[in-house]
Amino acid sequence: MSEFSLELTEDQLQVQKWVHDFAETVVRPAAAEWDEREETPWPVIQEAAKVGLYSLDFVANAFSDPSGILLPIVMEEMCWGDAGISLAVFGTTLGVVGIFGNGTPEQVGEWVPQCFGTAEDPKMAAFAVSEADAGSDVSSLRTRAVYDEAKDEWVLNGTKTWITNGGIADVHVVVASVDPDLGSRGQASFVIGPNTPGLSQGQKFSKLGIRASHTAEVVLEDCRIPGSQLLGGKEKLDERLARVREGKKARTQAAMATFEASRPAVAAMAVGIGRAAYEYALEYAKERKQFGRAIIENQAIAFKLADMCTQVDVARLLTWRAGWMSKAGKSFDHAEGSMSKLYAGEMVTRVTEEAVQILGGAGYVKDHPVERWYRDSKIFTIFEGTSEIQRLVIARAISGVHIK
Repeated sequence: MSEFSLELTEDQLQVQKWVHDFAETVVRPAAAEWDEREETPWPVIQEAAKVGLYSLDFVANAFSDPSGILLPIVMEEMCWGDAGISLAVFGTTLGVVGIFGNGTPEQVGEWVPQCFGTAEDPKMAAFAVSEADAGSDVSSLRTRAVYDEAKDEWVLNGTKTWITNGGIADVHVVVASVDPDLGSRGQASFVIGPNTPGLSQGQKFSKLGIRASHTAEVVLEDCRIPGSQLLGGKEKLDERLARVREGKKARTQAAMATFEASRPAVAAMAVGIGRAAYEYALEYAKERKQFGRAIIENQAIAFKLADMCTQVDVARLLTWRAGWMSKAGKSFDHAEGSMSKLYAGEMVTRVTEEAVQILGGAGYVKDHPVERWYRDSKIFTIFEGTSEIQRLVIARAISGVHIK
């Protein structure tokens, strides 16, 4: 394991520049159009696939970086371009992480390539956990998976909601309850391939921000899949359920394993938006003149920018620490992963709001991108665990008691 350093390696710097150039020349110019259209930006995804940015090889290399910070670097640069398009491009990785986190090596080899497709024919994946009555409370999932032993098939019924790429993905990773009496410990993950009968898209949501990312319900109605598509296999599931029923602790929970792995990457997305807003407001403040001088010469504006710059850097450092700790196999004794997500999510809402304020009336209209960044920022205090849930996780970690 390499030692932690704040000085990026030559390889990391090259990847950072490559991704930033793509964000600057391809993503940012397309952002306003796809935000307005509220449609999946397939031309951008295809361009990303063509250059190798949207591919299994690239994501695998980012995840395998020994420092643990290359993926956060990539996500920051892409979201500097646009968060909605970035989520459209990299939303597939949630499903991929779900397969890696819960699947056997054979399942990983079979299904992960199908999540990306090819450069000529890119595909998508989705990770389906949340339900209308089970957002933060993952233990309350009602989607059921029942095993049909005679046919060696699983039958899934239920409705997932707020799912990135939901219904349009080629591969869906679905978390369902196999033993409701055990709560979250009685859940398992299933992979569902393209054109599987019984899986359909429900309502598509019109959102405040990240509008280029498709978000919809996933409806499962007697959806039958082969027994081999239970991630991890039935023998492993039966062993885990038996341990839980005996009062022993389950080693992993299907949804939590994915969220823990993705948390620093989500925090990095917020850092990218915050940095974009700070940089834009800084340049505007240098050029905008009022009362005969640039507004940055006013202490009120300069201090806002100083705070914005500081908060972006703090969020990045927390995110890099979490990424490094996760890769190094270090325990999050103080919930450092949740710390990064909590601080970055709240930072980006503050920084984008201040950017709008610095631009004044100009910041409130669509002529400037800070209006879109302001709308995009709010989701980072909500998805992948709300700020309240992150605080609960941190509080339990530092107190050693079960806080409700």
